[in-house]
Order: sequence, then structure tokens, then C-alpha cells
Amino acid sequence: MFKVLVSDPISDMGIQKLMDANDVIVEKKTGLSEDELIAIIGEYDGLLVRSQTTVTEKIIDAGTNLKVIGRAGVGVDNINLEAATKRGIVVINAPDGNTITTCEHAFAMMMALARHIPQAYAKTISGIWDRKTFLGVELRGKTLGVLGMGRIGSEVAKRAKAFGMDILAYDPFLTADRAEKMEVKLSSVDDIVRGADFISVHTPLTPETRHMISRPQFEVMKKGMRIINCARGGVIDELAMVEAIDSGIVAGAAFDVFEKEPPEADHPFLSHPKIIVTPHLGASTVEAQENVAIDVSEQVLHILRNEPFINAVNIPPVAPSVMNRLQPYFNLGEKLGSFVTQITNGAIREINVEYAGDLADVDTQPLTRYIVKGVLSRHFAGDVNIVNSMHLAKTRDVNVVVTKASKTKGFTNLLTVTLKTDQDNEQLVAGTLLQGYGERIVQLNKFPVDIAPEGHQIYVSHNDKPGIIGLVGTLLGQNDVNIGSMQVGRKIVGGAAIMLLTVDKAVPEEVLTKLAGLSEINTAEEVILL
Repeated sequence: MFKVLVSDPISDMGIQKLMDANDVIVEKKTGLSEDELIAIIGEYDGLLVRSQTTVTEKIIDAGTNLKVIGRAGVGVDNINLEAATKRGIVVINAPDGNTITTCEHAFAMMMALARHIPQAYAKTISGIWDRKTFLGVELRGKTLGVLGMGRIGSEVAKRAKAFGMDILAYDPFLTADRAEKMEVKLSSVDDIVRGADFISVHTPLTPETRHMISRPQFEVMKKGMRIINCARGGVIDELAMVEAIDSGIVAGAAFDVFEKEPPEADHPFLSHPKIIVTPHLGASTVEAQENVAIDVSEQVLHILRNEPFINAVNIPPVAPSVMNRLQPYFNLGEKLGSFVTQITNGAIREINVEYAGDLADVDTQPLTRYIVKGVLSRHFAGDVNIVNSMHLAKTRDVNVVVTKASKTKGFTNLLTVTLKTDQDNEQLVAGTLLQGYGERIVQLNKFPVDIAPEGHQIYVSHNDKPGIIGLVGTLLGQNDVNIGSMQVGRKIVGGAAIMLLTVDKAVPEEVLTKLAGLSEINTAEEVILL
């Protein structure tokens, strides 16, 4: 018999499958302190929590029989993942349980925004009958821009179609074929900013998405458009949002999330007559709370019975002999994936990973997960990890192809990562571990290089002409960007060439724009590997 401890309040309906299982004993003990949990956790095979219980390293170390920790929700900030991974304990969550709930909340906010429902309600119950002030707009015939076409964004688009709206959709992994099947128009962020009557945000918060809608975007928007954010605070610049409303560009906004939660009492959103706010209620329905518990309970049962499972957020145990051979390459693989993504434009359709040398003789699945995590991290940030990376790639129609070869072009082992996009573009990066030098990038597309994958770098593709290196160095020097090292590569004199520079700090966007505008330079991309 397996024993599972439920240490936070969870309804019986949510854990019914566990309670009905004839090989599982479920015990509920809520409100326990860390010391109380430490005293009893050793007798349990599974632990099921929400957000109240903080699963510390001490609790995990005391859980000598623990095989799984389940979080009935999305975030796992209250669980020490590193400690669980070291102990070989699988940590799972329920990322899909709140999809429909969050989608419906976003749509409710859109409709409330279009018809001024909260403002009209407040005025009516205050005793004022005012039909003239709250002239709304229909959704039918309007253009909705959806930023982020993952689970929730896709569901919002589906419902908007039923309301007769035209959909402009952006997602870094959305291909033209998938967009056509979903009956949405594949668009850029700029297309949406300029053309949408409503914008609904459904992206994670990453360095790339932080303030992706700010003053420059508001300046080119349709006058009278409206914005909904039920995703993450920080994707939209809050102060710029208020300015855009006050200047008449934006007719109104509806926010369920803030850059800082809870917001300060004097936050301008809380008193603005044209902004609707809710206290992060996207996942707050009876059904969602039960669904996440049901999802997690099912996976806990699978893990205890040694059956296939999904939604793990840490790496499951790997045979020590395989781990010893692969572990030195984990960091390199993730950095190669991150590097090649940062120099790739267009929606990624395929990740091709080639292992050459000694690595061709072992099971490289764990290493592949690190590489795919590196590729996806630019767009998913903390939402992607080494266990769910393959699942996330599949949900975004990104094909992962692994090949192996014995020849390594002179290296003991060689990892090559190639990305293919919907625009039939390809970008390739290869790396290895060199004794005495550590991690090295040894090839970029068709050009040999030798550089460490770390820090801030600038990747420049250009035509091989005299004086270009000087132009690049002068421009960076004029803008206080110090060059640490430089690699150049070419195949033929006067043909295509590249530069790869390491620099001491982040490069301002305007400097990259100037760099790309220099004569004979085709592209200039910043790559950050921290």
C-alpha cells in the first residue's frame, strides 16, 4: 500500500481517484508546521500540496520514502525543486487545469470593457440612472489581436471567432499552417499593435516580453482601441498604459494582473475610471480548483504505480552510468539551444540535434531535453524545464529530430543544433568540451569559430569587405561598448562572412540598430548567455 499525505485544504472531489484507489491510503493533515511535517513525512510515499505548505529541503530530506510531490496548481515556488531532484523525487503540477477558466475570465473582462459594466453597475447602485455616459461597442466585426497562442490564447481566439471577431494572432511558435487551421491570421506584434481594436495578452513574462507594449507601441495604435491582460503583470508598461488612456489613444483597459501584486494603494489603475481591475482571479473558479487537483491526483497515482506520467517539473531519475557521461554536457547543450534561438527569426518548426562521437553510443534523451529547454526558454522563461520541454515543443508543433553519427570532425564529442523555421530559414550552432578550455562554440552555420558560450555577445553577418571590422569596432567604442574578444569567419574572399564578439555588458537596442545599418552588414543580433 502507498500512503499519500494531503497537507493543504483540497476537496474530496479533487482527490477522489486517489481515495478510491485500492492500493493507496490518503491522509489529510493540514496546517502543519515544518517541524510537524518533518516528524511524520518519512512514512509517506506521496505529498500533495497547494500553496500553503512550503516543502523545504529539510522536509524533503526527512521524506525517506517520498516518490512524488504534487502541486494542485501551476506554480511550484513553494517546493524546493533542487532538493527533490537530488533525492530522485518527481515534482508534478497541473498546468492545464485552469486553461478554460483563465480564458473565460479574459473574455469576461473584454465584454465588461466593451460595455462599461463595472462602471455602470457602480453608478446605478449609487442611485444615479445614467444611460448616456456608458455608450459601449459591439465585439462583432472588431479585430482582436491575441499576443500568445498557447493553450489559453488559442481558447480565447476560438471564442472570439464565435462572436464574429477577426483574429490577428502572434506567437513565436505559430506557423502559417497552424494559423490557417485555427482560422486566425498569422501576424507580427507590430501588425497587431497597429491593426487591432482589442488586444488580449497571453504570453509569459520573459526579458523579451517585458513591456512589449509600451510608449512606442501606444503611439501607433488605433485611436479608441482596448487592452486586456489576464496573463502576467509587466508585459504591458503600466504607466505608459495610463498615459495612452489619458491622451485618448486607448479607450479602456482591463487588468487581472499587476507588475507588483498586490499593487500599492495609490496605483493609478485602482482609481482610473476607464480601467477595470480584478485581483488575479484568472484561475479562481470551483471547476479550476477541482480540475488541478484531479489532474495532479491522476499523475500521482501513475507515478506511484510506475506508470507513464506527464507534467513533471523536474528531471526524473537517470541511471548513474548514463548521468555521469551526459552531465558535463547539460549546460553546454542548453546554451547552444539558447544561442541558436537568439539568432533565429521566424516561427520555429524543427529542432534538429545531432550527437557525434562517444555521445552517439548512449541514451541522450536527458541531454536533448536540456537543448530543447534552451531553445524554448527565450519565449517560455521559467515555464519551461528539462522535463516539460519536449511536451511544450509538441504542443507548439515543433518537431524535435535527433540523429547520431560516429564522425566528429576532429572532436571527441560534438553537439550540433539546427533550427528550421516556417520561412525555410536555418541556423546552426555546434559546440564541444575541450580539455583545459571547457565549453566552446566551434561552428556557426558554415563558419568555424572558437569561443566560450557565456556572457554578452554580438553575432554579425556581413559581406567580406575591407574595413568592416574597423567600422564595427568604432561604432561600439563610440557607444561605450567594450569588446572582449572577436572571432571572424569566411569561406571565400569577398563572400559571406560572420563576426562573433564578446562584450562586457548588454548592448542598447539603438546601438544594434545602428550596427545593422552599417554598409555591407546584413544582420546584427545580441546573444545573452548568463
